Amino acid sequence: MRADRLVSLVLLLRQHGRLSAATLARELEVSTRTVLRDIDALSAAGVPVYAERGRHGGFELLPGFRTELTGLNHDEALALLIAGSRRGAQAFGLGPALASAMRKVVDALPESYRATAAGATRRLLIDPETDLLSRRVDAEADEVPDAVVAEVRRAVFAGHRLRIRYAAVYRTPKWRTVDPIGLVTVRGQGYLLASRSGADRTYRLSRILAAEELAEPAQRPERVDLDRVWQERSRRFRAGGDQVTVRVRVDPARREELVGTALAVVTDEAEEAAEEAGAGGWLRLEVAFQDPRHAEWALWQLGTSAEALAPQWLRDSLHNRAAAIAACYGRPS
Repeated sequence: MRADRLVSLVLLLRQHGRLSAATLARELEVSTRTVLRDIDALSAAGVPVYAERGRHGGFELLPGFRTELTGLNHDEALALLIAGSRRGAQAFGLGPALASAMRKVVDALPESYRATAAGATRRLLIDPETDLLSRRVDAEADEVPDAVVAEVRRAVFAGHRLRIRYAAVYRTPKWRTVDPIGLVTVRGQGYLLASRSGADRTYRLSRILAAEELAEPAQRPERVDLDRVWQERSRRFRAGGDQVTVRVRVDPARREELVGTALAVVTDEAEEAAEEAGAGGWLRLEVAFQDPRHAEWALWQLGTSAEALAPQWLRDSLHNRAAAIAACYGRPS
């Protein structure tokens, strides 16, 4: 909305001083022509914004044009600035809204807190996009179309039923009507908790291809403990389906990587195995995976840093896969 953009433009000028039209356009994700029109609108409304010509010119507000929010202390302001995880906001399609809200918080701070709070947030990194090995983290979280997640969000907040076109793993996308309960984000991934024909359902937002809020009210409890619901569904997910349990020996340096890909650790003989094998000895674990394909993929990623001890079908599958690769590269190119 234009009104929100005009407010954001004023806040940017308050916080950064003189800014060029190109910089403002980049921050607001609009064209420079739109910025110039917005500047004219602000001037007509009495906002004291003026243009400075020249190489280092731009737009600037007259000194003293600001308001302050005096109820926040430094730590409260810092908590607000870092609490809104950008990755979580992106998962729900609220990234631009979060950026706008943070600008308003910074702008409203007393002068004595503004510089130190903004500087402190630059010393903290929350949910980086890549890990230490430069692997992108939760890339799929950025692939949810804004229009889709906005429609889902509206239905959740309004308490209306929702029609979604969902692409379940290994299945053809289908339309289904659900009763939305709430939204959850975990490690940058967004999930819709809902019920369908009275049965609990959990949908990953990145697999919702289209969504339509319906006018009829959702059949759901008036009050909900979303944390408890999520914990219960997580336990059921780990205990159901085509899950398989695998006994593994793994290099200690790769243990966390293995555990991170598994659904759950059933038994962990890490300390006992380390004592038997001595320093640097391999560890033995019993872990659960979603299905046979998931188990094979996880062990294959670890290469020779892990060995599946059981079941035998998994050992055979990994052996056949490795033999096929070896045969391929054993021939002249």
